[in-house]
Amino acid sequence: MDRDVKEAPAGGEGQPGVPTAPEVPHLLFLKLMVGGLAVAMVLGLGAIVAILWLRLNAPMLPDLPESVRLPEGSTAEAVTFVRDRLIVVTDQGEVLIYGPDGALQQTVALDQR
Repeated sequence: MDRDVKEAPAGGEGQPGVPTAPEVPHLLFLKLMVGGLAVAMVLGLGAIVAILWLRLNAPMLPDLPESVRLPEGSTAEAVTFVRDRLIVVTDQGEVLIYGPDGALQQTVALDQR
């Protein structure tokens, strides 16, 4: 009798009246897909953290000149920074380009229609 118990299938499989679990043919594939998606999510989260860290540690503004003088009667409507230049758009329809020392380098008149 001891021999019959050792050779019997585990969990009651193969015995009458005991339901057996159905085999899932693609269970290994599903496990691999879930594992792959978990790895992709971790890598994606790592990439987002790295990008945020790099962007937030970058200097926000370039070195600005000590003083910038607009032409008489002009008011700045927009200001932007380009590497080593400061660009100002005035209400007179001009684009003023200043160097890193604050000196006016170029004036471009806009076509006003």
